[in-house]
Amino acid sequence: MSSSTPAVEPVRITVVESEACHFCEDADRALEAFAASYPVAVDTLDARSAAGRELIARHRAAMTPLVLLEDAFFSSGRLPRRKLDKLLRDRFGNTGAPLSSAGESHHG
Repeated sequence: MSSSTPAVEPVRITVVESEACHFCEDADRALEAFAASYPVAVDTLDARSAAGRELIARHRAAMTPLVLLEDAFFSSGRLPRRKLDKLLRDRFGNTGAPLSSAGESHHG
């Protein structure tokens, strides 16, 4: 039995976050919104765990959250929503939610 729509592999996103980190909380909300529009699989690690410490050291992340896409460095600190939105749109087409619904906050 064949399907007319090819299966789409989700983008693997790894987030290494720390306790009481407002950038981490912000990234969690934004990634949740992106996940509603794009096929993404998010894995969260504690920065204090052995795996979290190893990733922070390997990628020389100065801040949390450290965000990896497909095991490659994407960002450290505040999640760059526009950059992620562009990457996902380029990969999956223009099917995502508007950026404002991905948790983008506008400060005047």
